[in-house]
Amino acid sequence: MTSRSSGIFPRRLNWFYVPAIALFAVFSIYPLISGVSLSLTNWNGYSRSKAFIGLDNYARLLDDEVFRTALVNTLIYGVGSTLIQQVLGLALAVVLDRIVRGASLLRAVIYLPVMVSPVVLGTMYYLIFRYNNGALNDVRALFGAEQVAWLSDATVGIVVIVIVNSLQFVGISMVIYLAGLQAVPTEYHEAAQLDGATWWQSFRSITLPLLQPAFATSIVLNLIGGLKLFDVVQVLTGGGPGQSTHSVSTLIGETYFSNQAAGYSAAIGVVLFVLIVAVTFVLNSQLNRKRVEL
Repeated sequence: MTSRSSGIFPRRLNWFYVPAIALFAVFSIYPLISGVSLSLTNWNGYSRSKAFIGLDNYARLLDDEVFRTALVNTLIYGVGSTLIQQVLGLALAVVLDRIVRGASLLRAVIYLPVMVSPVVLGTMYYLIFRYNNGALNDVRALFGAEQVAWLSDATVGIVVIVIVNSLQFVGISMVIYLAGLQAVPTEYHEAAQLDGATWWQSFRSITLPLLQPAFATSIVLNLIGGLKLFDVVQVLTGGGPGQSTHSVSTLIGETYFSNQAAGYSAAIGVVLFVLIVAVTFVLNSQLNRKRVEL
């Protein structure tokens, strides 16, 4: 009786995977296959007719200056936001780990922007940086300074987007690092203090190496989010001035809806997918190898 149950139970248990696999296939695998097949056509997104054109859309990307600009911006958004979030997130986690009173409230306040829609948060910052009646320009006017078109300059716009995205999601890094800090055995630090180590020496030699799993998780999550950035860019600049602040994601939307080039838009999406997969794979490999060496 026992052997029959042990033989049947695993086969029944496997059926529990079916709903998850079905959902993954419908919402991930099928759209991916459809996107790749669509990228090989000249479909405009509206008509019923579409023609197979092979790799022409991908060849067109090589000469597309707007795409190259969006690709560089996407890397800036991803890498820049990730670096800022790691530094701020780790600093906040270290401070909160040492605070006894009010730590829970501070954690909730810092994490709160993560739960706010990027569109809502982007709109709030747009009201701060816009030229006419912007909060920042109104403050400057109180001191007799001239108004500044913050979002009309490509460089300033890119910096603002990176900062806004970083401030919204720094709470994720903070929570990850805080969990990592609280998992470090206190005995290690006590032993270091007995050996005469300073706080910085203990943090550098004990805490940071033991935070490698937290570093890996936080960096990968933040980088993927930054490479997919859409909402904040769309709300703050709309890809302008001109098309100088586009991310690849916002360029996909503009190409599809404004230029009515669904096939070309799909090709851009496939390239973005490959970029994210490649960056994630390389980053995970490097971080895991470093963790093994420790």
